[in-house]
Amino acid sequence: VQTCALPIWKRMKKIITLLCVLLLAAGMLFAAAEAETSAKMKVGMVTDAGTIDDKSFNQGTWEGVLMAAEDFDLDTKYLKPVGTTEADYLKEISNLYDAGYKFMVTPGFKFETTIFQAQTKYPDAKFVLIDGIPHPGDYATEVKENTVSIFFAEHESGFMAGFATAMQLKSGSVGFIGGMEIPPVQKFNWGFQQGVAYANANNGTDITMDPDNFIYQGTFSEVAAGQQLAASMYDRGVTAVFAAAGGVGVGAINEAKARASGGDDVWIIGVDVNQYADGIYSGDKSIILTSAMKKIDQAAYDMIKADLDGEFPGGQVQMFDAVNNGVGIPSENPNLSADVEAAAADVFAMLQAG
Repeated sequence: VQTCALPIWKRMKKIITLLCVLLLAAGMLFAAAEAETSAKMKVGMVTDAGTIDDKSFNQGTWEGVLMAAEDFDLDTKYLKPVGTTEADYLKEISNLYDAGYKFMVTPGFKFETTIFQAQTKYPDAKFVLIDGIPHPGDYATEVKENTVSIFFAEHESGFMAGFATAMQLKSGSVGFIGGMEIPPVQKFNWGFQQGVAYANANNGTDITMDPDNFIYQGTFSEVAAGQQLAASMYDRGVTAVFAAAGGVGVGAINEAKARASGGDDVWIIGVDVNQYADGIYSGDKSIILTSAMKKIDQAAYDMIKADLDGEFPGGQVQMFDAVNNGVGIPSENPNLSADVEAAAADVFAMLQAG
């Protein structure tokens, strides 16, 4: 009543003042929301030569980033370089940094010299180098406080896959297709052979391993070459092929799926991640017998969480192995019998016990 009794110019002044207060409050809320969004941790990834859905190393790493994004509400982005040189990788790291992505995950040994430079050039950024260690090109390694280097005990994972394969097949011949002949791939190969040999010596299996069927193709990208190599091995009587070869392994999977669709009894042992779904060729039938896993996704996830908790292990070289459940075969293997899975679990417990 008192307001209505006021002159109209005073009433308008009060209304305008109220509107200004409301607009200011709305602006503050918007600014707060915007600040909250910009405060999200920004995690970036640069892929190696393969694609983000390579069914292997890139994909496994990115899935770990996405797991963390879901759990911790992160802002994530990946970039794929136009080439595979150090300059190509550094360019994408620079692009991520300029966009505010100052926590970066890089998968594979090809980033070693790149991260050696980046960790000095961007001291306020943090780097997770999976399967590699920074060095300037001469293996004089240096892991700075803003970098963590992660390795895996591939030989243990390969051993488990070799043991399970031998136990399931009981007899016959197995082979191996590797990508580049580098330590992680070699360790998969050596561990796989020792796992088969262990089953032969201790569990009554009779699996042969002809050296002609243990091959390094030389790349991680030649899908057609992987298919041809697998075809030649199957033609020579090999029953199961362990493919640790990225895109080359995809070619081997394609060959096995084609043959299984035609009624042949052939198998692939997957690598890095659980590749069962990638081997499905009819209904829920898959040609993936089991997979020699490196828990790449978990490694990426753990490093992001550690940083959020203020416990980023900068300057360290970490090993993911059987003891910390960083390697192994999948917890569920539809193509392995219950008895084989139980025997494999016993062997894995022995690995964990040293």
